[in-house]
Amino acid sequence: MNDREWLHNAVYAKRDSYAALNDEIHGYAETSFEEYRSAAALIRVLKEEGFEVREGLADMPTCFTGTAGSGRPVIGILGEFDALDGLSQEAGVPVRKPVKEGAPGHGCGHCCLGTASLAAAAAVRDYLEAHHLSGTVVYFGCPAEEGAGSKQFMARAGLFDDVDFVYTWHPSTTNDVSADCTTAIMGANFEFTGISAHAGGSPWLGRSALDAAELMNVGCNYLREHIRDGQRIHYAYSDAGGSAPNVVPDHVKIKYEVRARTVAEVKKLFERVTKVARGAAMMTETEVRIDLTMAFSDFRNNSVLAETASACLEEIGAPAWDEEDYALARAFLNSYEPVQKEAIIKELAETWGQENLAGILEKPLHSGVKPYDSSKAEYEGGSTDVGDVSYAAPTCEIHTAAACMGNIGHTWQMAAQAGSRIGHKGLMTAAEAMALACIRMAADPEKIRLAKEETLKRNGGKYSCPLPDSVMPPVGKY
Repeated sequence: MNDREWLHNAVYAKRDSYAALNDEIHGYAETSFEEYRSAAALIRVLKEEGFEVREGLADMPTCFTGTAGSGRPVIGILGEFDALDGLSQEAGVPVRKPVKEGAPGHGCGHCCLGTASLAAAAAVRDYLEAHHLSGTVVYFGCPAEEGAGSKQFMARAGLFDDVDFVYTWHPSTTNDVSADCTTAIMGANFEFTGISAHAGGSPWLGRSALDAAELMNVGCNYLREHIRDGQRIHYAYSDAGGSAPNVVPDHVKIKYEVRARTVAEVKKLFERVTKVARGAAMMTETEVRIDLTMAFSDFRNNSVLAETASACLEEIGAPAWDEEDYALARAFLNSYEPVQKEAIIKELAETWGQENLAGILEKPLHSGVKPYDSSKAEYEGGSTDVGDVSYAAPTCEIHTAAACMGNIGHTWQMAAQAGSRIGHKGLMTAAEAMALACIRMAADPEKIRLAKEETLKRNGGKYSCPLPDSVMPPVGKY
């Protein structure tokens, strides 16, 4: 029996348990830094598997590690388990049906992510033990990826310093290891303080915090004309200063996030936004307090790990879809609003060819594996705190299909599929692919050396956190 067959058997022997764990976390659906039951479920299984667990790491109650084995290499596997607000949805149901209206839901599939990563960690540990091989496996329980993030705080605390390489995955619509990059991001709360007054009787005595925030928005809108392609500026009010129009508001809090291709670029863009905020405060004779809350480094796959993982994924193949899976995927694809579905179909035709569109719409689940191609790297619009791990240690993220082709992330459709038979099959394939990639990398010290060289070249010799030490994880505040 070769390593692939051995790991396949190890992973699939526990498939019912892993499906149950996924569905348990899907049912909890807890948001950033509130994932107490989800973390407890993963910790329970880690302990049952014989992993030594450390909890409450890097000043985050739901951050933990599970470690097994001994010696080198030290193999890291990342798990996430947080949900998104407002996306509550019954598992496997292709019509909008919240479990609880307005409650959170797993619209990015992190219930699958955390479960598959645990399955991979257990399989790697079992393989090393069964074959009397040296190696330590560390499962990293990472909260709050959808919020302020955790991995930058974990990296700053040195949790990845002794790790030789790291694998993770993310639920997707395709099976691949992508060469694409994600952007760096910085976010802050801008809190304006003014003076309240009667808006009709004595408005000249007031200093409007709302005016300041609005002027900041106007200034940032003008700034958008003068930033690089691919850079982004987002904002949302978290406190608009009250609802009485006849009162000059003396307090307003607004959240801004900016994105750029690299950490260096995003810091410069953030500084420009802060200048706009200070200018708005000067114009309105208000005060502004700027609290930096989050920052992620940009992410790209380590090419050595990516080539290994891609070969492993091609060897394993796509999830074994059947007619029931295809029927469910069609139902989800048809559940999108007409304007969304029109855009989805257009993109599918452009990506896969008009001649293949009819077949895709009939069986909208990816049944192949796209090979890794480092020459086709493009920047995506999103960001992830996995970027900080990639600056701290060689890191690679695998994608496996856990949703219908054309699926839109951060939707109730994704939440439903994450708890469905489609999600179950996707996470099992991901677990097997990560486990095989870990074993293949562990058996090749030269590849590990080259992977580390690539990371050191990228980070300039060591990891540097984009957040100052004074910024702590905003547990209970984000």
